[in-house]
Amino acid sequence: MNLDFTPQQLQFREQVRDWLQAHKPSEPRPDDGAEGRAFDLAWQKTLYTGGWAGINWPKAYGGQGFDTFQQLIFLMEYAKSGAPGDHYRFNGLNLAGPTIIACGDEEQRKTHLPPILKGDVIWCQGFSEPSAGSDLASLKTRAIVDGDELIVTGSKIWTSWARFADWQQLLVRTDADAPKHAGISWVINRMDNPGMEIRPIHDMAGGSDLHEVFYDEVRIPLKNIVGGINNGWRVSMAQLSFERGTAFMPSQIETQKTIEELIELARNTRLDDGRLAIDDDHIAFQLAKLRAETRSLLAMTLLGISRNERSGMPGPEGSMLKLFQSELYKRITTVALDIVGADRARLSGLTGRWPQAFLGSFANTLGGGTSEVMRNIIGERYLGLPK
Repeated sequence: MNLDFTPQQLQFREQVRDWLQAHKPSEPRPDDGAEGRAFDLAWQKTLYTGGWAGINWPKAYGGQGFDTFQQLIFLMEYAKSGAPGDHYRFNGLNLAGPTIIACGDEEQRKTHLPPILKGDVIWCQGFSEPSAGSDLASLKTRAIVDGDELIVTGSKIWTSWARFADWQQLLVRTDADAPKHAGISWVINRMDNPGMEIRPIHDMAGGSDLHEVFYDEVRIPLKNIVGGINNGWRVSMAQLSFERGTAFMPSQIETQKTIEELIELARNTRLDDGRLAIDDDHIAFQLAKLRAETRSLLAMTLLGISRNERSGMPGPEGSMLKLFQSELYKRITTVALDIVGADRARLSGLTGRWPQAFLGSFANTLGGGTSEVMRNIIGERYLGLPK
């Protein structure tokens, strides 16, 4: 397998590099909230105007129609440039959009895809419930068909950015008598629908981007069901393939940059005994191991891209990428605390990039499926092991 870029791909890389250097925001992104939303949407509009929104989305819906290797090149250069992360744009660009492309009808695609790329809307995800997280098919939020509408009652939890979102990808139970995997529908929901209540959840890292969302007879048009009524499990599995595969490509690429920044930090930070952190044998060994693991992650990403090019949709091997990347990031932030000398016993009171990154790293092993669920998927669907 030849992993060298072609002359055409190298030329594409230079185009990406030059444009990002000329157009990336000069000011830092504000803290999350209304200002963060406005910043994210403005940057998305800039990407769209410059012809860099929806790199691998179909041209018919505002995308560029590039192949997955061009997407990888773009993401690599994007990470190197220091351009803003996806933040509030993540769900629309990486989850809702690709799922509607794969499973939606033509009206849904034409209605919802262009606003995502143009930077007009923010999306969130309504999947997990208090008793349906890892076992998603146990969800109880119900939807009753009433004429040409669904009437939705129930609740969701861990909904990222719900207060600032315009639309939501929502899983509801539309047939209470069917087997638990068979009576679910994937629905497009407006976040300003009457009957909804949104409550922020404060996490251990000091953020409030997570939310509880309550639905009290919320009415949603039947035309907003994606993939057909009671077919939501198939649609959600397609979405989770994106979430555990291509959706995390930006963070996989960003990890390469993060480890190099950590090595540089070790070269310039002194420990309590006066030595530079890089001169500590244990820290140096851990950094070398982490660098090797990030290279392994890149190789796994390239392999996944090659498979996606043939199949058109990420498969269960995407769970390997999600598991390895999220656990790797936790190890990276743990070594970072050893370098900066953070007291883990008092971590909740500490500020700064690395203590906050360490606290946030635990969410990476939960969101999109826990590490335990990922290991089960790998064992059952990829390795063929018994349940």
